[in-house]
Parts: sequence; structure tokens; C-alpha cells
Amino acid sequence: MKTPAADAKLPLLPCACANLRRAARAVTRLYDEELRYTALEPTQFTLLMALDLAGEVTQGHLGRILALDSTTLTRTLRLLLARGWVRAAAGSDRRERYLSLTPQGRRKYRRAQPAWERAQQRLEGALGPAQWKSLAATLEEVARAAG
Repeated sequence: MKTPAADAKLPLLPCACANLRRAARAVTRLYDEELRYTALEPTQFTLLMALDLAGEVTQGHLGRILALDSTTLTRTLRLLLARGWVRAAAGSDRRERYLSLTPQGRRKYRRAQPAWERAQQRLEGALGPAQWKSLAATLEEVARAAG
């Protein structure tokens, strides 16, 4: 049930970063709610999803796909590697690591997908189909422009 505060119009802040971070925190809370019983945080689910889509990739390439710096990516991967959901293989030189989902990681990802889909549907339902499609295109453009 929505509260009156949830329906109140938020002021547009004079900073793109502040507006995007506010939106990201609100969206993260929504996905946290739906993913809470999967034992995955949205950041972990996102890594599993990216690896499912990309297949085997270098850690550097995965970082570029997700616009994550190496330190943040390494920290998030540590738990996924420890739980056996992601495999790391040595590359052609010692600085390069290839990452991929393990069968256990793929199962974990697949089991969490219904919760993720509920979050997607909640957000799309609140925005409507046209605004949902526009949001996806705009976010891609913003990431490209800032990257």
C-alpha cells in the first residue's frame, strides 16, 4: 500500500548525480524487497545476470559492462567465488582473470529470477510501458555519455 509520502512529487535536484543516486537508492530498495528470500543482494544478482548473458569474460570486461571499478568488482566477486557460484580462470598473463558462472551459480541465478521479475514488473507497472521503455533507453544513453 502506498503512503501519501510515496505519492508526493520529489523535488528535482540541480545535480544529475544526486537525482540518479536518489533514483538508484529507491530502485535498489524495491529490488532488495523482492530478492530478500533468495539470499542475493541486487549487486550480486546483477553480476550473475551479466555473467549469464556474457558467458566467460575477463574481469576487466565485466567491470566495463557494469561500469564498476576493479576494487568494487573484486569485493563483490569475492563472495560469489567463495560460494562456488562463479569460477575464475587464469588468462594469458597473471593479471588477467576469466570469469564464468558455475552450474551452481547458474542454478542460483535461475532460482532468483522470479523475484527479480516481480521487481521488474512492480517498477514497470508504476511507470507504465512507454515510460519504462524510455527509461531503459535514457539510462543506456546516460551511461554511455558519462563513461
